[in-house]
Amino acid sequence: MRAISSMATRQVLADLAAAAVEAGLPELDMESVGGVAAAERVAAGESFDLVFLASGALAKLASAGHVDAATVTPLMLSQTAVAVPSHSSEPAARPEGPAFADAAGLREALQDANRIGYSTGPSGTALVQLIDDWGLTTEVGDRLAQVQPGIPVAKSVAAGTVDLGFQQLSELVGHPGIRILGVMPDDCAIDTVFAGAVATASSSPAQAAEVLAFLASDDAAAIKTRHNFGIPA
Repeated sequence: MRAISSMATRQVLADLAAAAVEAGLPELDMESVGGVAAAERVAAGESFDLVFLASGALAKLASAGHVDAATVTPLMLSQTAVAVPSHSSEPAARPEGPAFADAAGLREALQDANRIGYSTGPSGTALVQLIDDWGLTTEVGDRLAQVQPGIPVAKSVAAGTVDLGFQQLSELVGHPGIRILGVMPDDCAIDTVFAGAVATASSSPAQAAEVLAFLASDDAAAIKTRHNFGIPA
């Protein structure tokens, strides 16, 4: 059974897929690429059984008839976190609490940063919109550095090419050479719900739906938590 996902969920989906096989369900041949590229390939008619993307991207594919709208299922909640370079070779740990006390603290950090890294995914899009909403685009716009699709922001932070990086927490935890300050403050949090859906091009839609139901079940919750994802309400 063939599936495609964004890079942000590749590791958790690999473990979820393995658990599904242990539960007697079909094995997934999972390909993880940049979210934009994944959506484009599904929209172009490439044959997949399951598609895993941010809920907004899946909604667009559903409205265009590329995935079955009735099967769109929220799976994981991802919080956007903030990281800075570190000289430590130890994997970055998940801290408790927010990176800054409030939005004002985050705005000040953006204004002080020399280079700001962000992703091509939904968290990056939301960050750019937030900066614009705050009226900071003119001030910090030329300091924004979007990484290439499929490349983790943590890599740029660790290399020192950016001194403030924003990406989903699950993508930052465990990366050496960075220190995670925490998630974004509650009053300006950027949270992304990742979902799955059965592709309309699937040759085995019933089996695909069974796998998707398992991934959304309570039996899969501990795997998501272990990978620093939350459970959507």
